[in-house]
Amino acid sequence: MEAAIEKKETPMERIVNWRNQHIPDRQMTLILSFFVGFFASVAALFLHWIIRQIQILLTTGFTITSYNWLYLLFPIIGIWITSMFIKYVVKDNISHGITRVLYAISTKNSHLKRHNCWSSVIASAITIGFGGSVGAEAPIVLTGSAIGSNLGQLFHLEKKNLMLLVGCGASAAIAGIFKAPIAGLVFTLEVLMVDLSMASLLPILISCVTATCFSYIFVGDTALFNFHLDNAWTLGRLPAYTLFGLFCGLVSLYFMRTMTACENVFAKMKEHPYTRLIFGGLILSSLIFLFPSLYGEGYAAVEVLLNGNSEGDWMNIMNNSLFYGHGNLLVLYIGLVLLTKVFATSATNGSGGCGGTFAPSLFIGAFAGFFFSRLWNMYQVGVYIPEKNLTLMGMAGLIAGVMHAPLTGIFLIAEITGGYQLFMPLIIVCVVSVLTINIFEPHSIYAMRLAREGKLLTHHIDKSILILMNLDSVIEKDFTSVNPDLPLSKLVRVISENDSEFLPVVDKAGTLLGEIDITKIRHIVFRTELYNRMTVGQLMTKAPATLGMNDPMEEVMKKFDTTNANYLPVVDINKILVGYISRARMYSMYRKLVADFSAE
Repeated sequence: MEAAIEKKETPMERIVNWRNQHIPDRQMTLILSFFVGFFASVAALFLHWIIRQIQILLTTGFTITSYNWLYLLFPIIGIWITSMFIKYVVKDNISHGITRVLYAISTKNSHLKRHNCWSSVIASAITIGFGGSVGAEAPIVLTGSAIGSNLGQLFHLEKKNLMLLVGCGASAAIAGIFKAPIAGLVFTLEVLMVDLSMASLLPILISCVTATCFSYIFVGDTALFNFHLDNAWTLGRLPAYTLFGLFCGLVSLYFMRTMTACENVFAKMKEHPYTRLIFGGLILSSLIFLFPSLYGEGYAAVEVLLNGNSEGDWMNIMNNSLFYGHGNLLVLYIGLVLLTKVFATSATNGSGGCGGTFAPSLFIGAFAGFFFSRLWNMYQVGVYIPEKNLTLMGMAGLIAGVMHAPLTGIFLIAEITGGYQLFMPLIIVCVVSVLTINIFEPHSIYAMRLAREGKLLTHHIDKSILILMNLDSVIEKDFTSVNPDLPLSKLVRVISENDSEFLPVVDKAGTLLGEIDITKIRHIVFRTELYNRMTVGQLMTKAPATLGMNDPMEEVMKKFDTTNANYLPVVDINKILVGYISRARMYSMYRKLVADFSAE
């Protein structure tokens, strides 16, 4: 007699089963949000530590009074190592970190792969450490979100809570990097577009505060940027701040449009990785050789602009370059760096590097603020505006414009610099910047790619629910098909054995040819003299519309409305029948998701 062999539970399975019995999903989400915050802060600390060690190793001994030829070599080596790591170790696309998080929320039920918990950290550390002109923030956001997603999947949380943990990971990443918990919270609401409710607010706050506290424990209480306010804002500077907000919006537009154009150029070289590496690497290394401020994240250059009080201080930004010692070329240098940063960032990512556009946005904003204020004061356009103040506001203005996130720009800059004394002008600059960019670009740099494909989750609840609905989950694949040569006599027998109102007609390969609508052939079914004269091919009608496997749910609903059909067939790219979607079942799922959203 065979004895039944029971599978022994692993310790992790016992923990998960105990959790399912004793801790509700809502409480488990709160517990996990703490761990997400902790791990996100550790990931941020580890990434910045690696970057710093690589940069110290490579650039120690560089002369500040002249150019350094190794700037032509390091970025190419870093991008090549990164591309090899991604190709042979990760074996997956890990670029565009924040866009990838948005895509996972919109189309993959908030599921992120396990390797995303570490792969972006290593890849971006190599890229940035060797001089790649990108930021570490987007890789950390992807890492934090992946940690939240995988912890949620491990404990079998439902889709709604899984999405919330992804948001917790993203907000914890921003809060941990910048020690800015409020900025982390509003980043998730504005950029990832996770809707705010009491159920979502508490876990995100827990993650943000946890990540911030551990960042203080790990690295102390020093701010990312040191800023000392010398000139408080006055009402007389309001016109200048308004015009500067407009300038930030236009610079944001330049950044987004140029970035998109460059990405399209590199996309055409996708099949030729080494051509792409050489082309992008040469652009990047040449720009860094001419303008060393473009090396890495560039925060050291931003620090010079924020803390300088005279031309002698600001000239330090031209160290290591051909411009060294030429104070009369300072404004020209700032302007050229402002224009070329976007090409350096695009070349880094396009040629195989890994990094984000968050830090480049801060960098360009700082240089835009200094450039605007310096020209304003040099030519005495109006009342004097302090260069360091405009540098700070420019960072907020570009974040607001590029990301369509005014609150993130305001609170991030206010928190990381302690610059709450400039809260009012920060609001003015950010609001005007967003109003300006909205005229030309309705979506952020992260969302614009998904928006074009109709896969963007937004604060519009109806559209969000349609995006969250999984087409595959509503397809009915249990159907009886008939071939076009089947005689009417056998068709009658098939009809008598089925409860369906229709039968799909397919050829031997499974290609959909049409369908038999039973309600339309009732007058023929009982005419026995036609049983051997007529075939399915003569009786079938064309389907009112067909659906593709990748059709967005909004398009599916439109087709149901225009055809007034109760069922519509779903076919793959080769027109092979996959199944049918029932109008009743689809609307039932829609109403259930609406109820779930409203339950909060």
